[in-house]
Amino acid sequence: MACPALSFTEGRSESGEESFKNQGLTEEVHQKDQDQVSATKRLVVLGKTGSGKSNLANTIFGEHLFETYYSANSGTHKCKAVTKCVNERTIAFIDTPGFFDTERPEGNLTSEIMRCFTECAPGPHAFLIVLKVEKYTEHEKDVIKKIYKCFSKEALKYAVVVFTHGDQLPEGKTIKEFVSHNKNLDELVKKCGGRCHVVDNKYWKDDKEGDYRSNRYQVAELLKTIDKIAEENDREYFTNDMLGDVKRQIETEEEHIRQSAGCEMSEEEITKTAKTSVFKDLLTRYSGVSSGVLLGAFLSVAGMVMSRRV
Repeated sequence: MACPALSFTEGRSESGEESFKNQGLTEEVHQKDQDQVSATKRLVVLGKTGSGKSNLANTIFGEHLFETYYSANSGTHKCKAVTKCVNERTIAFIDTPGFFDTERPEGNLTSEIMRCFTECAPGPHAFLIVLKVEKYTEHEKDVIKKIYKCFSKEALKYAVVVFTHGDQLPEGKTIKEFVSHNKNLDELVKKCGGRCHVVDNKYWKDDKEGDYRSNRYQVAELLKTIDKIAEENDREYFTNDMLGDVKRQIETEEEHIRQSAGCEMSEEEITKTAKTSVFKDLLTRYSGVSSGVLLGAFLSVAGMVMSRRV
């Protein structure tokens, strides 16, 4: 089954519907477009630099869409979102810089946290916490402590721990068995509802379907887990005051652009332009707020209450 081409827009106002009618589109077509967009699963991927977030994205999509790096000092520097069809599901994968890097100055992350807000508003359907299969040192423990500090209990209900470098998994062991031998990891996975998976970018590409040490098998299981998260939670996706306000700002800006541009821009172009405008507004508004506070607001239930645009 082919997935339709989608923009990131979640909803439109009544006047937005009128603009669709003026373009000669029927209400039925517009509603179908709305249903397709609302079916998109937004995944926010979090982890320290070098954990394999970009490789995970490429493994899930089955193609090279995100640049990958092999230096501990490299990695994703800007938040990037890609929407594609995977296993008959439409996935919006939002890759982030190393939000949990313990050695990185918090001020350097502020703009990318704001970008993540605009890309995933009104909220992600799942957080993928990416860690390596490796021996855990004090540094890795510090990363997990930072995760605990930022994530609220509510946000962890939407979280999955995904391990990369599956070739390091001892022969004959599952990832849950590996986790059970480490107190810190075991506690983290339990707080995420026992949800964890493992992939390997190098050696697990061509294994047969159904083989545990196969990316095809692990990606299929991960997508099933994401489906279950929506079933287990009362809300379809995680959200809070700040994410909700960002969504409303984007919708307001979209409507302003529609009225100004008429029929000259596609919905995808309108959404992209609106997000850029809201992103710049957020940067100005929160220029003095530390990235640690912003990340906490992103992953908390209450969030920060934003002043509305006039």
